[in-house]
Amino acid sequence: MHHDEGPIRTLREALEKPRKHRDMAIAQEPMPNHSKTPGGPNQTPLAFWAAWDLKDRPRRIALLMDDCQEEYRPYAGEILPRLARLVNAFRGLRAKSDAACIAWSIWSRRFDDGISNAMDRWYGPRGLDPDNPENAAYVFTGAPGLEPLAEIAPTPEEVDQGWLYHGKHLDMFWTFDEKGRSYLDEKLKALDIDTIVIVGLWTDECVLSTAYAGSSRGYDVVVVGDAVATATANQEIALRVADSTVAKVVSTEELLAYLENGFVAGKPGAVKGKAHPDGRKEG
Repeated sequence: MHHDEGPIRTLREALEKPRKHRDMAIAQEPMPNHSKTPGGPNQTPLAFWAAWDLKDRPRRIALLMDDCQEEYRPYAGEILPRLARLVNAFRGLRAKSDAACIAWSIWSRRFDDGISNAMDRWYGPRGLDPDNPENAAYVFTGAPGLEPLAEIAPTPEEVDQGWLYHGKHLDMFWTFDEKGRSYLDEKLKALDIDTIVIVGLWTDECVLSTAYAGSSRGYDVVVVGDAVATATANQEIALRVADSTVAKVVSTEELLAYLENGFVAGKPGAVKGKAHPDGRKEG
C-alpha cells in the first residue's frame, strides 16, 4: 500500500508548516467558484465552475481535434463551419507564435483490431451483421471512414510533423509511443503547452474522457460547447458535467475573440512542469 510521506495532519496543523509548493496567498482566498450544499460538512460544494479565465495569464495553447473523421460526418454537419474557423484561427496563431498547435486524432476501433476490452463488454456483442450494424464502438466503413473530415483535415506538412494520429480508446491521451509514453502528451510537452481546447466528437465519450485525462495531466481544459457533437441524447448533460467539474466551456465566438484580442504567449514552464505525469510545476 502506498502512503504519503510523513504524518497526515489536520488542516490547522498543516498551516503551521506550509509546503514550499503551495501558494498560501491563493490557498487562503475565498473560493468564488462554488455553491454550497446546505448542511454539508466543511461547506461541501454543491457545484463548481472554472475559477480561471482565459485572459488570466499568458498561455501556451493547443487545439485538439477529437475524432473529426468521415464516418462521423452525419453528426458533424452542424459544427463543421465552426471547426473550420477554429482550425484557421489556430493556424494563424501558430504562424506567429510557438505557443500554439493543433492535433488531430482518429478513432480506429475495428472488428479485426485484436482488442477486446471493457469497451467491447460495455457495448455488447451486437453489430456483426454487415447489413445492419448496431455497435457504436466500431468503424464500419473501412479506411475511408478514418479519413479526417475534408474541410478541416491536416495539411501534408502537419501530418508529416506527427500531428495526426490514430487512437483506439476514448481518451486522446491513451495512445502510446514505443517507450510507453502518451503520444499526445509528449507532443504537447515538447512545446510546453499548458492549455488544451477540445472540439469534435463525441461530446459524452471521447471529449469528456479527454477533458478529465487532460486535467489529470496538469492542463487547463477548455471545451468549445458549440463545436462538439454526439450521436446520443447526452449533449447538454455532458456539457453541464464538463462545465461543473473539469473544464471551462465556452462558445466558438468567445474563443475566437480571445485568440484575436486576448491571447498572450506564455513562457515555457511558467505554470506546468514536465517531470511528473500530473504536470506539477518543478521547484
